[in-house]
Amino acid sequence: MSKIESYEDLYQRSIENPQKFWLQASQDVHWFQSPSVALDARDAPFNRWFPDGSTNTCYNALDIHVAEGRGDQAALVYDSPVTGSKRIFSYGELQDLVSRFAGGLKARGIQKGDRVLIYMPMIPEAVVGMLACARLGAVHSVVFGGFASNELATRIDDAKPKAVLTASCGIETDRVILYQPLLVGALEMSSHSPEFCVWVEREQAAVDFSEESDLHWAEVAGGEPVNCTPVASTDPLYILYTSGTTGIPKGVVRDNGGHLVALKWSLRNVYGMTPGEVFWAASDIGWVVGHSYIVYAPLFLGCTTILYEGKPVGTPDAGAFWRVISEHGVSVFFTAPTAFRAIKREDPSASHLAKYNLTKFRTLFLAGERADPDTIEWAEEALSIPVIDHWWQTETGWPIAANCMGIEKLAVKRGSPTRAVPGYKVVVLDDSGSQVSSGQTGAIAISLPLPPGCLKTLWNNDEGFQKSYMQRYPGFYETADAGHIDEDGYIWIMSRTDDIINVAGHRLSTGGMEEVLSGHPDVAECAVLGVGDALKGQVPLGLVVLKAGVNRANDSIVRELIKRVRDRIGPVAAFKTAAVVKRLPKTRSGKILRGTMRSIADGHEFKIPATIDDPEILGEIREVFKNLGYAKSPK
Repeated sequence: MSKIESYEDLYQRSIENPQKFWLQASQDVHWFQSPSVALDARDAPFNRWFPDGSTNTCYNALDIHVAEGRGDQAALVYDSPVTGSKRIFSYGELQDLVSRFAGGLKARGIQKGDRVLIYMPMIPEAVVGMLACARLGAVHSVVFGGFASNELATRIDDAKPKAVLTASCGIETDRVILYQPLLVGALEMSSHSPEFCVWVEREQAAVDFSEESDLHWAEVAGGEPVNCTPVASTDPLYILYTSGTTGIPKGVVRDNGGHLVALKWSLRNVYGMTPGEVFWAASDIGWVVGHSYIVYAPLFLGCTTILYEGKPVGTPDAGAFWRVISEHGVSVFFTAPTAFRAIKREDPSASHLAKYNLTKFRTLFLAGERADPDTIEWAEEALSIPVIDHWWQTETGWPIAANCMGIEKLAVKRGSPTRAVPGYKVVVLDDSGSQVSSGQTGAIAISLPLPPGCLKTLWNNDEGFQKSYMQRYPGFYETADAGHIDEDGYIWIMSRTDDIINVAGHRLSTGGMEEVLSGHPDVAECAVLGVGDALKGQVPLGLVVLKAGVNRANDSIVRELIKRVRDRIGPVAAFKTAAVVKRLPKTRSGKILRGTMRSIADGHEFKIPATIDDPEILGEIREVFKNLGYAKSPK
């Protein structure tokens, strides 16, 4: 697709004729059998992309680049400040490691369609394991390293893996997380038993190999190299369980062909990357960002990707991001807004930037939570490069809305992820399912069919797939996000739909109030919750974390915040309660746990999320709520 084509023209083509648009995009990838049609929608909403095509994801990630003479190019950079180690893998080296490990798995019975659970820290073996599964046509299911035993057990029982790939430990800054007790506990809880486990024994922790089914990584890694197994485009590539699930987990299923086409297209057109450049997504392979933009998309396009083991924020060095970008020549960087709020809090003047050469760094992308305008403005001024907010979900696997830097840079509206990415027809619906007028708040939905690369169903749960995403608004995918689309077609994601609160009959967005609070010069980050009120049904409650070095009285700041919301949104918001806290509870991927805090404030029983970064913080938040007159007793 020509880069001189405007965003508007490209977008309209994708919506008016998705068959032609995506069949053309599919010509950019390697097929063993090229597809003749793009979409088979006869069994909607279980749509099949490139149904008569045959391909292999690993071939497109590694072998094709070696075959084209770029085997010596850097494919993967492993940078681990927590262990003080670094290593660069060329495409040729990575292909050899993956083909041999795949051979070792094949010799032990792993074949096309088998599931393999990967429970790993951010080490190269995790990437090797994922690609080896793809090479064989096996279905990998990566579980965030360090997940509790009960959460791991539910995923084992649902996916029923034939094998588990794991390591002796993970490292979080200065804390070693032992994996063997967690995995053993999970296997004791689960009804399904994998046939064998393959262990990477790290120097920080040993492995007890007393069980015959426990194998050293080296035993499997020395296998005979194997070629890539052709698979149908519609065959599953991986299962990724959504974080924080309870009961039957929601296993998002991604196919091979649609995922390959969409991810490669997105890195070129959304992120503006070209082969040979360095891309860094500061996430974890346990999350969708890690799957899509640490492992797969950069390798599909022939870029160099960075696997970073450690926390770039929260360490003594607030310049850890800049060190990695400078040292490895990163062109495009992708992280969560939470990370930049933390940097802004610790280093408001961005003084660490002066130490590093960032001449190759041209674009910063933010996603994972809503990027407040104040944080975007701070990053723009500090870096003097475009700062692009964009929006997507685990279920979609790649961006829904973005400023597509590889097509045409549109005007930035701070607080908006810009416009729908080609392939996605985004609408705003009211409770009855009717589209609302421009500027009106409602439920954000996507017209079916979803473009390639999005979830095809939930693992072993077609009924749950329809109920969770398709039932409320027939003909649409329900994102569970709320917001509006303005007169220019810009999308504004203000909150989750359950964060639209009803204050005395007025539907208000807590995200809009957070935007006002975050604009206060002393506020580093914030959260607004809708809590129960006997008179008004719900009222907003605000929590703010202050920037480093702010020494003013908290009461004075709170009064200013209340006045600020009243002035910007109006008395209708009924914003009268706020508190300053030292920190906010978050998941390990940086998302603020608003739902959990809301349950605490309303006095409801709640389960501590498995993905929480620091469970002790919930006790601190409960005390804050008690002092404000909430969280009185469980209901």
